[in-house]
Amino acid sequence: MSKRPEIFRGIVLGAAMALLFSNTALAETATSLPPAGPPSVAELAEGLLDAVVNISISQNVKSDDDNAPMPQVPEGSPHQEFFDEFFRGQGEGGRPRTVNSLGSGFVIDPTGYIVTNNHVIQDADDIEINFSDGTKLKAKLVGTDTKTDLAVLKVEPKKPLKAVSFGDSRRIRIGDWVMVVGNPFGLGVSVSVGVVSARGRNINAGPYDSFIQTDAAINRGNSGGPLFNMKGEVIGINTAILSQTGMSVGIGFAVPTELAVNVVNQLKEFGETRRGWLGVRIQPVTDDIAESLKMEMPRGALVSGIIEGGPITKGEIKPGDVIIRFDGMDVAEIRDLMRAVGESPVGKAVDVVIIRDGTEQTVRVTLGRLEDGEHLAARQTEQPNGEGAKPGEPPAAQLPASDTVLGMKLAVLDADRRKSFGIAEAVKGVVVTEVQPNSPAAERRLEAGDVIVEVGQEAMTTPEDITARVEELKADGRRNALLMIASKTGELRFVTVRME
Repeated sequence: MSKRPEIFRGIVLGAAMALLFSNTALAETATSLPPAGPPSVAELAEGLLDAVVNISISQNVKSDDDNAPMPQVPEGSPHQEFFDEFFRGQGEGGRPRTVNSLGSGFVIDPTGYIVTNNHVIQDADDIEINFSDGTKLKAKLVGTDTKTDLAVLKVEPKKPLKAVSFGDSRRIRIGDWVMVVGNPFGLGVSVSVGVVSARGRNINAGPYDSFIQTDAAINRGNSGGPLFNMKGEVIGINTAILSQTGMSVGIGFAVPTELAVNVVNQLKEFGETRRGWLGVRIQPVTDDIAESLKMEMPRGALVSGIIEGGPITKGEIKPGDVIIRFDGMDVAEIRDLMRAVGESPVGKAVDVVIIRDGTEQTVRVTLGRLEDGEHLAARQTEQPNGEGAKPGEPPAAQLPASDTVLGMKLAVLDADRRKSFGIAEAVKGVVVTEVQPNSPAAERRLEAGDVIVEVGQEAMTTPEDITARVEELKADGRRNALLMIASKTGELRFVTVRME
């Protein structure tokens, strides 16, 4: 009997086994690969593009450079129109000229309310909204908030507009996919996709910094546009980029909706913001300050002063207190407190947990309005009495001072020194008459005319009080002395000065 059928069956069986092992290996390889990116966002984008708008503003300005030379561009150059537009009006004896700029925004209400950045429309004389279907409408400014760089505009459409809704930015996670829609470089509505690369970013842009960071492309002209999650909800307003060239390098920032929604609603309703106000001046709790206060770790916000006429009327909170909890929310650093207070309703009574003299206490405060408090605080920091040392005359140089303490010469704050340094009548303490270069006090930028109010949370009235208190702190094993310092106008701050 021929062996060919057996050989053939062996070949077929071997091929089948090889194919089986190959498919198994491919399956194992596939399962070991990281998950792919999102499927096409075309359908998502298609349903949202009509709600994203281009914002064009014009501003009439006067050129400060009457002799600015016009660049010579070859006739017929394809770039001539750009040069002509940019330099039009310059070199014309300072005549007024029109400056145009572009940004992005999005519709949040079918009746015509639009959100964008404040810096997009700031100082605009004319605002025009360009829709994806080619419609152009003039917009009026409803309200702005410089602290969060947000603005609300209003147009009057002939029919309801396509609008988008806000989502909850607190649910977004690092690594989640997001989509940016906007008007980069004035090219028109464009879409880019990326992931959330960080949350709670502080870029020192304002008092309420807590940006969403994304690697989705954000360029000039994207400002004010929406940052969408994959449900099509707005979870951020694109505001800034980190770049030396002004173009996207994969680090962009958006104001989260957890911060923006309340601001937008207030601007819509009142045309302005109405934030809560605690009426205190605060500063960070540094490692040195925490050690001076015998705190296990730096946390909270150190109260450096109380605004007269504010919500604190009965000494509920005092300078030197550390606020560690506000209305049920932990305060890890000062911006936590600023955000929590600012997002609270005006007139609300809240519980504030403080550390005073090493123990926790809970006090109750009824919040005022921040916008009113800012004017009040500004008036209090103005120079109350204008007399100070004459130019070129060293203040109180002829007046005797004490021995040097921590690199400072100190003196009793009497009428002559108060007049010589221009120190307000309400300021009490011991005046610094001289600071030695490269001394511990100089390291903390203390200067002549500063007034030491407290050392180690004890009031000081004479230079001898300060000397004795510093020795007590040294004997207690402290490395730094916590000083409450008053400026000439009475504004307080805390500094730690090393005693080693």
